Amino acid sequence: MRRYVLDTQLYIEAARDLEKAQALAKFSVAFLPSLFLHAVVVQEILAGAVSKKRRREVERGLVDPFERRGRVVVPGYRAWKRSGEIVADLVARGELSPGGLRRSFMNDVLLAASCRESGLILITRNVGDFELIATEESLRFMKPWPTARRATPPR
Repeated sequence: MRRYVLDTQLYIEAARDLEKAQALAKFSVAFLPSLFLHAVVVQEILAGAVSKKRRREVERGLVDPFERRGRVVVPGYRAWKRSGEIVADLVARGELSPGGLRRSFMNDVLLAASCRESGLILITRNVGDFELIATEESLRFMKPWPTARRATPPR
């Protein structure tokens, strides 16, 4: 069975736009048995939930259901280590500036390495960053929203 993780911006878009919320809900219903939440995504979403009320909403509506079902993916040591190697290799190749690394990119690299380690397919609109990461690490990612016919990303 293919297993999926959604990138942070998909949840953020859904919180801000009714049409995107409906698309996320439709995907979630169809793929719920295959859907996991990543700890990096939880961190990024909670970091943006600056009020206590919003934080409670995020925890109740998103985080708690995945936690109760044991469907939160947490990066292991190898993913952390590999993410550092990927960044170092990209800097060495001149693809990144060592002084200009965005925290969000560092999170993306950790998310990618962890998804690879766990055999998960990442669904994201942030194709540019993940294409760059994929030059150093074989990973599976795709744009939203897969259907039953299109649920396998291209290799």
